[in-house]
Amino acid sequence: MTAASLAVWWDEAADGPTNMATDERLAEEADRRGGPAIRFYGWSSPTVSLGGFQPLAEATACSAIAGLPLVRRPSGGGAIIHGSDLTYAAAVPKSHPWGARPQAFYDALHAAMVEVLATWGLEARLHVPSASDPPADAFLCFSRRAPGDLVAARPGQAPTPSDPKIMGSAQRRLGTTVIQHGSLLLGRCLAVGPEARHDGLTELSCAAATLPREIASRWIDRLAGGLGVDITPHGRAFAVGHEQEIARAAERFRDDRWTGRR
Repeated sequence: MTAASLAVWWDEAADGPTNMATDERLAEEADRRGGPAIRFYGWSSPTVSLGGFQPLAEATACSAIAGLPLVRRPSGGGAIIHGSDLTYAAAVPKSHPWGARPQAFYDALHAAMVEVLATWGLEARLHVPSASDPPADAFLCFSRRAPGDLVAARPGQAPTPSDPKIMGSAQRRLGTTVIQHGSLLLGRCLAVGPEARHDGLTELSCAAATLPREIASRWIDRLAGGLGVDITPHGRAFAVGHEQEIARAAERFRDDRWTGRR
């Protein structure tokens, strides 16, 4: 283990509070290592993660997500519906070049995914804001656009301002680290109402839609290459050895006072 490495974990599915508590522990680990750390994980059931600064009232007013478990992320951004996406959390110390320039962190991760999806023939690009953008404060993450979000042209069509957003991320500074949560849409989530179903790789006829592990592996290779560092893969889940502290931290994310803090 060296600071000149990219630490990577592949975790099993968990509920929302456990995932958020584990991500906070990941941020601590990145600080301890002095370099970037990433973990990929799933969700034990379709779940909505609410941005750290979003009013809870917006979630309760959204009938399309009624009945789904809700968890508030420590990071900002809009609400994300998980269940048909590739989810990751990445963390870097503030002393790292990415930590010192959060937008560079955001853009680097998304630009690497552009290159990866191109190998499957998908024409994706980083979003550049325009006057035709949807409201910046739309409740759902994939109903809004931010600089550096990943959008993709539909098959056989030229790029347009209305092309679907397929990857979004959100950041927050936590102590001495920056944490970034991100989601790549593999396809529409059928657990929500039609108005909350956003097109993903499946609807864009991208063959990678059924290969999330392969997407992630190629993505990590490009990130490490861009940084000029080695990859430090871990054969066990990140939570192994941290179960008790993660379980204690997860209680905060289960608490209605945390969920309703906005």
